Amino acid sequence: MNNPTAPPKMILIAGPCVMESYELMYNTAKFLSDISKRYDLDFTFKCSFDKANRTSIDSYRGPGIKKGLNMMSELKKTLNLKTLTDVHETSECEPAAKVVDVLQIPAFLCRQTDLIYEASKVAKAINIKKGQFLSPQEIKHSIKKAYDAGNRNIMVTERGSCFGYNNLVVDFRSIPIMKEFGVPVIYDATHSLQMPGTNGNQTGGKREYIPTLAKAAIISGCDGIFMEVHEDPDKALSDSATQIPISYVTDLIEQLVKVYNLQKNLSEIKIPNYEISK
Repeated sequence: MNNPTAPPKMILIAGPCVMESYELMYNTAKFLSDISKRYDLDFTFKCSFDKANRTSIDSYRGPGIKKGLNMMSELKKTLNLKTLTDVHETSECEPAAKVVDVLQIPAFLCRQTDLIYEASKVAKAINIKKGQFLSPQEIKHSIKKAYDAGNRNIMVTERGSCFGYNNLVVDFRSIPIMKEFGVPVIYDATHSLQMPGTNGNQTGGKREYIPTLAKAAIISGCDGIFMEVHEDPDKALSDSATQIPISYVTDLIEQLVKVYNLQKNLSEIKIPNYEISK
């Protein structure tokens, strides 16, 4: 399973949290695609047709699979870009895989064997979000499920770990640990700053720390960044507290690319584990 070869370009997975309108999807995707070409990034546009794990039953979930995939298909044809969306049930995998390039396993479902296996069987590529409840060492079991289904285009994404109630923390040791499993490791710069349950019937968050943690993840050796981007996050229908305003993306990408290029030129220092002699 171990194949430490790094991707030739920095990976960027970005877009709005949920499909609110085709106009929002198009404008965001066009902007992100243009900036990715400018900085030579391996870009995939992300957006979800359904957010099945919203805090409240009254929260907006998305347009549903049929309308959502139709919008994503039109976007792919118009802008000629790679796309990603979440799947929550095995029945969603095959129709979604016919449209998008990457199927994403949500963090809360990262141990669901049938979902990982079916998505891996039909998808061109798969991204497994590491659950908040999972240690980085344990993600190898989810990777093996995807391998056993015959998929070799697998990414895993760090998105923070539970830190008591209503808070997440990122342990950057998780990045080199997960890289040992031979697949690209992505850092989710927005979901890892969520504060679940702190905003009534919505998830709160601290988006102001996105640049700090994203740069720390890259210098720690991650292969790319996942982030949710919105033209006006305060009016977003999902994850309004942690999506990054599109007006800040250019400056952030410029900094992240500089850090990525620096990290690529750093020689790796291998310090042996300390073992108590018997």
